[in-house]
Amino acid sequence: MEIIKALYSSFDGVTWTWPTLVPEWIIPDVIVLLLGVLTIGFIIKKEKRPLPLLLEIFCFIFLYAAIYENLATIVGWYGYGQGLTMIFNVPLSVPLIEALFVYAGIRFALAMKIPKWTIPLLVGSFGVLADLTLDPLSLAQVHGGIGRWSWFIGAGDVNIFGAPVYNYVGWFLLCGYATAFILLGRLWHEKSGYKKSIGVLYPPLTMLAALLVMVSPLSSFLLWLAPVFNKGGPSEYLMFGLVFVILAIILLVWRGRMRHKLSWQNDYIIPVVFGIFYLTNIMFDLVAWRLDILLFSLPFIAVHMLIIFGAFSANKSS
Repeated sequence: MEIIKALYSSFDGVTWTWPTLVPEWIIPDVIVLLLGVLTIGFIIKKEKRPLPLLLEIFCFIFLYAAIYENLATIVGWYGYGQGLTMIFNVPLSVPLIEALFVYAGIRFALAMKIPKWTIPLLVGSFGVLADLTLDPLSLAQVHGGIGRWSWFIGAGDVNIFGAPVYNYVGWFLLCGYATAFILLGRLWHEKSGYKKSIGVLYPPLTMLAALLVMVSPLSSFLLWLAPVFNKGGPSEYLMFGLVFVILAIILLVWRGRMRHKLSWQNDYIIPVVFGIFYLTNIMFDLVAWRLDILLFSLPFIAVHMLIIFGAFSANKSS
């Protein structure tokens, strides 16, 4: 597999370069970093056992998402421009915002009355909705001949705003795998009687396990139905559509029923993480007058925020 072979690639010739100091690169990175600080403060203040959850975020960033993203740049799937803070080839803001989506998504889903095994599917779907607003904008933010994010795909490959269709489904897998293993780790922690040693051990183990699955043949199958089909073809649209079928089924099962009510005082981090992220993207779409991207993104933003506000306003509980 390409991604496994990348483990043996060399970093020879990699040199440090100055970040690209343009507002539409810097400001989103700063906002994500501030959201990260806010989320850490929220976890410390609101969670009963903050240390394992903080370790989940740390391990997600450095043992899972950043490793996978860097491998993808080494393979040559895509590349990033030089941001303010980098983890080798990848801006820190990329794995950080993914980690925040997973944390907020899990907290949200645990309050909903849906089968526990569907939670990774729901959080993965949220990742896709968010990515459909982020990636078209990032690909359009080109300065000095360098994009904030750039895909290197074939001219005939199926794509949405220059990113292959499977890229968006990739967020479903990235967030979904992490969620599944995090929930298993939390269950292990609970069954142990919340031993501190298990609370420290499960975050790195679960994220390394998620990474192994992410680079396995299972991902290629779920992205474009390999080995039956090759990437770059219409099978990617089939898997892309399946994400929304899954989301619709989960919402039909849910129907507004809650395991416990969400409150603005105790769960504000959920609408804040997603809401500020979306407002930032909308702002930069408007400032640069990228109406095609904005009109494409708004329906996905509306669906996601309606789900979130619908859960906060739901009165049913059991």
